[in-house]
Amino acid sequence: MAKQLNAKIAEMIPDGLITDTQPRPIVRGVTLDGTTPATHKRGTLLTLDAEGGKVKPADSSLAEADPDCILTDDVTITEADSVSGVAVTVYVAGCFDPAKVLDKDGKPIELDAKARNTLRMKGILFKAAVPIETAEN
Repeated sequence: MAKQLNAKIAEMIPDGLITDTQPRPIVRGVTLDGTTPATHKRGTLLTLDAEGGKVKPADSSLAEADPDCILTDDVTITEADSVSGVAVTVYVAGCFDPAKVLDKDGKPIELDAKARNTLRMKGILFKAAVPIETAEN
């Protein structure tokens, strides 16, 4: 049986979350807390839950939270995930557009100096993306 080696299998549409290749993006697997059913988008900032060892989506205020990593893909948490959580992949290092980093409600999160410094120490840096229309040739 012959296979088509030139068939299109996927399409990549850049979303502007990653803005530079230095430091290079590093991905690892973690367990996302599943106590609240919801859908979280790629780019959601996750905080470390010291008690359970899981991560959870950050509130917009980041009050008393330890920002830890950024979600790599959209994920939906269901009622069945409430006990064990959901295995997800996250960015633990890389250079990201701060306007594309989201809170638990899917809105852009305002990162204060303390949160930026905490993430910088972990290898996550921020650099705003320049729109193609305004970039000089």
